[in-house]
Amino acid sequence: MVLGRLLLAATVFGLAALLFVSAGMMPVAASQGHWPITRVLLNFTMRRSVQTHALGITSPSAEEQSLGTLAMVLKGAGHYAAGCLPCHGAPGHPRAEVMLHSVPEPPYLPPMVDDWNDRELFWIVKHGIKYTAMPAWPSQRRDDEIWAMVAFLRRLPALEPAEFRRLAYGGEAAIPESGPTRPATQPQALTNCARCHGRHGEGDGNGAFPSVAGQGEPYLLASLQAYARGDRHSGVMQPVAAGLDLDEMRTMAKYYATAEGGRHGGETTDGRSDYGRDDATLAAIARGAQLAQEGSAARRVASCVECHGPRPGPRNALYPRIAGQPAAYIELQLSLFKRGDRGGTAYAGIMTTVAERLEPGDIHDLALYYSSLPANGRPGLD
Repeated sequence: MVLGRLLLAATVFGLAALLFVSAGMMPVAASQGHWPITRVLLNFTMRRSVQTHALGITSPSAEEQSLGTLAMVLKGAGHYAAGCLPCHGAPGHPRAEVMLHSVPEPPYLPPMVDDWNDRELFWIVKHGIKYTAMPAWPSQRRDDEIWAMVAFLRRLPALEPAEFRRLAYGGEAAIPESGPTRPATQPQALTNCARCHGRHGEGDGNGAFPSVAGQGEPYLLASLQAYARGDRHSGVMQPVAAGLDLDEMRTMAKYYATAEGGRHGGETTDGRSDYGRDDATLAAIARGAQLAQEGSAARRVASCVECHGPRPGPRNALYPRIAGQPAAYIELQLSLFKRGDRGGTAYAGIMTTVAERLEPGDIHDLALYYSSLPANGRPGLD
């Protein structure tokens, strides 16, 4: 008897709710906000879901941390400034006024980061949150980028405004003052590039971002197009490239192809070596040199220099120059190729096949070797 009454009550309630919704009476206006009970239930549901799903997240792998703490923080900071700042703000940067009228209102993040552990932050950044306008990471194959964002978020609450600007925008984010190839109609696009890749494309000197100065124009253009299509996987670069039209891409590629970056192989921008000079490192460089120059017939690994140099003679314009790039950056790219998570231009499949045949030690040695090479003022991009 009691069970029957409960079933009847549930049926009546369900029909009443369906009628209420079907009649268009359910309020959906952001100007009215949520009912208090709705707000409590949604927040509770969101927190419990994140906490549960984050239990399966493991700590970042060695290759996902290969850039080191500072480089990871810088990598996360640059993207935070470009993609997160309008909604979540930062020290010295309030949230955009229009976002304050969203429902739910996106939180001002610095005082709230410590409410979540690293795994939970990773899950939120990677997967986003439904019904809140919090998007998922554009590429689900780049956990290294997401861990970099987590590393930055951990620093965010303690940052002063000046420190945030230094991390997010770099020391020289302004566009060049003059020059025949300076883009006349896309200053903002070039400023966005300079924030991470340096004013003259020389990189940031910490291994977080590659140098793009002096790279071949066809390769730069093809890479931007691959990013925009999602063929090259990066939650950082895909939104940037997708926001450029073809003329802007050509302008950026031409500018950086003719730029004179100031770095040389194996050095940061302040002249410090980015690899040690101990015997073990020198031995690794020697092994990398031999593998790069001779390949390995037993493992069907071709010579690296045939495609990427350094060697005399012409090369395919869609093969990048990698001499002088940061060792950690090269190592990360080869590791992504090995996992099949890197993607790229039409020739990326060749590198995926090659990288699958390399051992982690080979990748480490090759990265040190190419990083040790002088870039002759014209470093390459991965």
